[in-house]
Amino acid sequence: TRLLYGPPVVWPVSFRVLGPEADQLREIAHQIRTLMTGHPNIVMPHLEWDERVPTLYLDMDPENLGWMGLTPAEVARQLQFQLRGVAVTELRQGIRSVQLVARNARGEVIMPEDLEIKTRDGRKLSVQQLGKWQVRYEDPVIKRYNRDPFLAVQADVEGAQPPDVTKEIWSAMTALREQLPEGYRIEIGGTVEQSAKANASIQTLQPVMLALMLIFIMLQMRSFIGTLTVLATAPLGLIGAVLALLLFNQPFGFTALLGLIGLGGILMRNTMILTQQVQDNFKAGMAAREAVVEAAVQRARPVVLTALAAVLAFVPLTFDLFWGPLAYVLIGGVAVGTLITLLFVPALYALWFRLKSECLD
Repeated sequence: TRLLYGPPVVWPVSFRVLGPEADQLREIAHQIRTLMTGHPNIVMPHLEWDERVPTLYLDMDPENLGWMGLTPAEVARQLQFQLRGVAVTELRQGIRSVQLVARNARGEVIMPEDLEIKTRDGRKLSVQQLGKWQVRYEDPVIKRYNRDPFLAVQADVEGAQPPDVTKEIWSAMTALREQLPEGYRIEIGGTVEQSAKANASIQTLQPVMLALMLIFIMLQMRSFIGTLTVLATAPLGLIGAVLALLLFNQPFGFTALLGLIGLGGILMRNTMILTQQVQDNFKAGMAAREAVVEAAVQRARPVVLTALAAVLAFVPLTFDLFWGPLAYVLIGGVAVGTLITLLFVPALYALWFRLKSECLD
């Protein structure tokens, strides 16, 4: 099955280059893309930023501005008014608010030479009299991560697992990382990063939940053998879960991991029903072998019917793109795990009592 560690991401393999200067970020990112291109399992390596776009700049002459009684800020405000408009007030209606923008009544300005600037004495001057137009290429978007500018190098993967490919490329760029200028660094993103975040969210409360679960099982079973039997059946559902994922070609992602955790609880509940019946048979005066066999026979139908109801309840979720893997894990795990539990629990009890009788002899 495909292993997707953590929530699904658009580009499974991703590296972030962080640093102050955009030009240096591009240079480092191009080197990383070259390394990624040479990997046989990498598909469509690219930079997250788009190609640089031409931008028109007005290089103003401070001396001319001074003679005309203008400042760069005043020129910028007038150009903003003509090109995009200026927000003059805000209209509110209930919880909605809309900015009222004032702009030049002439409509769209097509050519730079059509732009005019008013001086303080009311004269109109062409923008070309204030300086020279220059065309420069710049990045249309500069993204930040923890307030630092960054450029991501991303790619898809084919024929391998994203974490394995990420690890191989990370090792290949060891020399590049050691030669980075001061203030620049490379971080791993993509599937590996999302996996770490997803696992951290689960692991935060996992020890507490495991401790509470163990306490509740011990309070219910009131015996070491019963508690150990319940805990031993938790991994049995893994067999059916893996088979279901393989059969329906589903990824083992974050939702599948959640389903696997819930599956352990469902199987332990069935085991508690069986073990409780075994203990009740002991109290009724049955022999060890008879108590175990009768418990399996008496509880087989309710356990199977409960499992069947759970399987049917998860069928609608199989059509959902996000929750589908979770549903397949629970369907396969509950179906196969329940059947194995009905055989495993009596066998485990028989093993315990055989060891006990041998010790007594």
